[in-house]
This record gives sequence, structure tokens and C-alpha cells, in this order.
Amino acid sequence: MAGLSLKVTNRSRKGLKGLPSSIELPGDATVEDAKVAIARTAKVSDHNRIGIFDPVSKKTLKDRNSLLREQSEVIKHGELLVKDLGPQIGWRTVYVIEYLGPLLFHPLFLGLRTHLYPAVYPYIKEFVPQPSSSGGGGGGGELSFAQQAAFGMITAHFVKRELETLFLHKFSASTMPFAYVFRNSFFYWTFAGLLGALEIYAPFSPAALVPTTSAFSLASSADYATYLGIALYAIGELGNFDVHYYLAHLRKPGETARKIPRGHGFSLVTCPNYMFEIIAWSGIILVTRSPALGLFITIGSYFMWTWGWGKEKAYRKQFGDKYKKKRHVILPGLL
Repeated sequence: MAGLSLKVTNRSRKGLKGLPSSIELPGDATVEDAKVAIARTAKVSDHNRIGIFDPVSKKTLKDRNSLLREQSEVIKHGELLVKDLGPQIGWRTVYVIEYLGPLLFHPLFLGLRTHLYPAVYPYIKEFVPQPSSSGGGGGGGELSFAQQAAFGMITAHFVKRELETLFLHKFSASTMPFAYVFRNSFFYWTFAGLLGALEIYAPFSPAALVPTTSAFSLASSADYATYLGIALYAIGELGNFDVHYYLAHLRKPGETARKIPRGHGFSLVTCPNYMFEIIAWSGIILVTRSPALGLFITIGSYFMWTWGWGKEKAYRKQFGDKYKKKRHVILPGLL
């Protein structure tokens, strides 16, 4: 197989010092191989800092395992655009940090509820509902069944996320700029963690005021919204895991070419993992009646919609008529 000789050009004005004018690579070289070769020549210690871009679209070549010979514009123009992306951190590490926030805040506020809420209630009692009968004075008392369920559901969700990140997910890019860890973590730690936990476990929260107090009191005080929420959550979590497992095993060991995913909800939307994610969080919101979590999933749905359309455009461009175009990317008939 003939090798590749590619011109190397700085993507930014500041430029990467020591950048070679060209590189020689084997015919089966991947994006990762090009990064390693350029970093070695430019004396950059971490090759993950090297960003490689399409010479025409100027978009980054994200999939580090993709073959350079399959990048049509790179081969046509014989050129790679290169940029120093700065200090990097692993995607897997970022995800672990993101999901850790809610796993810290929810047990924390649950443990502090008998001390925190009695202290603040006198100052806010004019602005919040009367506490549940089991938590008089704005204090502790028993958790309602909805609060108990919420704690279990949210904890299980993020434990699942952590385990998938550590043992299941495969990442097309190995790292991201280090600064992104603060941006990404802020969203999860603030909305799903701090604000969600602060609200849910308060004795005057919507979840606390749900009348059912025990899982064994279904016959006497059924709250159908709560149990519908639990059912939606179970469907969403199982469906989300099924899609993640399928995607993780879509390519056989050693394969680099992208494939069109089929089944598992892909006939309905471009990204059924996002669809099931929204279903699961809809279940949590039905149980908690939480405005903070409602805001969390609303913002999250917007980002999932934008990522979904990015996936849809990539499928259409790469596979052409072989791919059945989707009108909706995360929710059938809606988004």
C-alpha cells in the first residue's frame, strides 16, 4: 500500500512552533498516527494536544481511529491543518468528574436535612409551602415515599453513568481541552446536584408533600404520577443501557470504519440513547415535581438535540443513499 505524503499547515495565526512542513505516513495511517508523528517532530510531549483539521471545512477530525485515506478532502488537497489545543484531559476522566457531583450532593443534603432546613425555615416560611406533617417546624421527620424513590432513582442513574463510563463507553477522541472539565461539571454539579438535592429533600418540597409515605401503602394512598414516573424511569434506563451496549459493540475488534446503527430505537430517531435519557428524566421529574431538575433536563435536551443533528448530518454525508434520513433526532414527532 502506497504511503501518504501530506503538507502540514498551522490552523491558527499564533501557530505551533517546530511544525514540520510535511509528514510521511504509511497508507493505513489513522488520525491518531498523524498526531503522534507531528507531535514527535514538533517536540510536543503530549500528542493529544495536536488538533488535526480538514483543509476545506476547517472542522476537526474527531475520530482518532479513522483512516486518513478515507478523509476525501485531506487526500484531494494533500494537506492537514494543525493546531495546538493546549493542555488536555481524558474524556473518560471528565465524565467521571461530571457524574460525581450529584453522587456527592444528594447523600450530603439527605444527611444534613434535619439540621439544615430547621435553621433556614424561619427565614423563608413566607415563601414556601407548609412543611409535611412528618416534618413540622421545617425540620426532619420521615422522608415521603417520593423523596425516598427520588434518592434511589437519581443515585442509581449516576452510578450507572459512572460504570458505563469506566467499563463500556468507547470514545472516538481520547481527550478534550482541560478547561472543559469546569464547564461540563458546572452543569451537572449545579443543576442535578446542588440545586436538585437542596430542593428535593426539603420538608416543604413538592416531593415531600406527596401523600404516600411508604411503598406498602399503595392501596390506601396511591399517587399514580409517582408510580408512572418510576415506570418511565425504568423503561428509560433499560433502553438507554441497551443502546449504549449496542453502540459499544457495533464495530468488531480491529474495525475502524463507521457503521449505520440499526434497531434498538434507531428506526425512530437518530440518537435513541438521548430519547431514553429524556424518558428516564421525565420519570424522575414526575416523582420529584422538581423545577430544578426540570430546568436541568430542558437545558440538557437542547444540547442533546444539537448533538443529535450533528450525528444526523454526519450519517447523511458519509453514507448517502444507504442511510435512511430521519426528521427527528431525539424524540419521535417532536425534536
